[in-house]
Amino acid sequence: MSWHRLVTSLLDSPFEPAQAVLPVSDLQRDDERELVERAKRDPREFGALYDRHFQQIYRFVYSRVREQTAAEDVTSEIFIKALKAMPRYQDTGRPFAAWLYQIAVNAIADRYRTLRPAQSLDDFHDLSVAGPALEDLASHRDELRRIWALVEQLPGQQKTALVLKFQEDMKIEDIALAMGKSAGAVKLLIHRGVSRLRQDAGALRPVE
Repeated sequence: MSWHRLVTSLLDSPFEPAQAVLPVSDLQRDDERELVERAKRDPREFGALYDRHFQQIYRFVYSRVREQTAAEDVTSEIFIKALKAMPRYQDTGRPFAAWLYQIAVNAIADRYRTLRPAQSLDDFHDLSVAGPALEDLASHRDELRRIWALVEQLPGQQKTALVLKFQEDMKIEDIALAMGKSAGAVKLLIHRGVSRLRQDAGALRPVE
């Protein structure tokens, strides 16, 4: 289930389906492994990985901190930490992005108390950066505002798990790696988060 489908199920809205995320091919995985090995040998090669993953990491950070300048600062910090840690990176068979998300989750946790999340989407400067699902819903800003208001009320780990699963379309195993939890614990977080959103879904619908 994508973030779009979660939103649709909560709203019962007739949105057009978001474009499906294409699976990563073996060739793409091999290409990324080569980029990773180059970056481990020479920090100057890290730029290719930065270019490939910046948008998705920034999108995730923005979804958590909800303020452009703070999101840019935290994203920069994440990639600086990743660059410094590259010599110690070990290929475990999981996507390189899962490792970046692990750094991102920790970086957000470290700074979250000092960052003031926005209360609406009014300062959302570029919906295209937020990915296809939100882009498809751009004409439904009122619904989006209500959705995010509910998501913002979720406990931190439930919110993180939901965003990684439904917005970033990550596999449970990769979310588990990013959050430092077991797959079962991640599934429970998602189940509880979705259950709470469904319970509060009436608040998403305008009063007749």
